[in-house]
Amino acid sequence: MIKVLRYALESVGAPHSEETINKFYEYMDIILERNEYINLTTITDRDEFEQKHLMDSIICYGWPEIERATDVIDVGTGAGFPGIPLAILYPGKRFLLLDSLGKRLEIVLKAAKELDIKNIEVLHARAEDAGRDKIYREKYDLCLGRAISALSTMSEYCLPFVKPGGYLYAYKTKRAEDEIEESSLARQLLGASDDVEVRDRKIRGFHLDHNIWVIKKERNTPETYPRKAGIPKKIPL
Repeated sequence: MIKVLRYALESVGAPHSEETINKFYEYMDIILERNEYINLTTITDRDEFEQKHLMDSIICYGWPEIERATDVIDVGTGAGFPGIPLAILYPGKRFLLLDSLGKRLEIVLKAAKELDIKNIEVLHARAEDAGRDKIYREKYDLCLGRAISALSTMSEYCLPFVKPGGYLYAYKTKRAEDEIEESSLARQLLGASDDVEVRDRKIRGFHLDHNIWVIKKERNTPETYPRKAGIPKKIPL
């Protein structure tokens, strides 16, 4: 398995020392062990976990937006993806991992401490609430959103955290591309560019579930957004 992950890291131009690779696998071991007691992931096969969580998380490595970013937020991080793998590869950047389930975040934070991943913090909150908090609102150069909802709803969850001039990386499947047109009004209202760049990173020999849709934040998000918790999902913009 180490050869497979090393190949993936090499393919995207990421660090692939033995120490780095071992940290990836140790994190996987912790999540799978804790998964027996609390639902963190439905993926329990190690090979599938490696591909669908670890490899999938790093497909944005080396792109200019994340290279320039200093502060990154991962909204709806779940079991720590893509935030933890990217924090391992970018120890000089600050990552905030946000999720509405506190027990998951407790496990993620404990695992990060065990593995000496020092550049992450966690926040237990709904995205709609944290996005209205001046401590977090428009403070991030880059937001990561991995398959958390349709793009119109994801935009309302994520874009309030992004500084004007920053970016959203939306991890989406190819079959979701109708969402680009459907979310045009939402992105306009939230201060983002109407242009969505779809980037499909390939690692030869593997089928990855997601490509990444790159969205630039151009203007401040109006104070009326995000709306109250639950509304963005029930009544998308």
